Amino acid sequence: MKKFLNEFKEFAVRGNAIALAVGMVIGAAFTAIVNGVVDNLINPLIGLILGGIDLSTALIVKVGDAYLNFGAVIQAIITFIITALVLFIIVKLLNKMHKEEEAAPEEPEPSNEEKLLTEIRDLLSNK
Repeated sequence: MKKFLNEFKEFAVRGNAIALAVGMVIGAAFTAIVNGVVDNLINPLIGLILGGIDLSTALIVKVGDAYLNFGAVIQAIITFIITALVLFIIVKLLNKMHKEEEAAPEEPEPSNEEKLLTEIRDLLSNK
């Protein structure tokens, strides 16, 4: 039992598991933002363009006793496309920033001769 608990502890505090948990929380918060933008900005604008139609309540078809809400499906597709677009832009910007960091020239490591001269200088200055 102790071995099992130790393995679980190692798994739970491993960097990958924590990074995944943080990513999930941020993803949930980001989803709420995107849904708010889509529900409160994009869909009303589309409704205005379509003549005041609210997609979430429009395009409902009754088949027998069932109601098929095509408007809600279209709204979900729009939400998906906007979410994918925003994520694409964010990843693209992050990749660009990462490439700029990699492109920054690093200082070359001093040669053995330069290291030796630095040691001699430091020894002379200490005396």
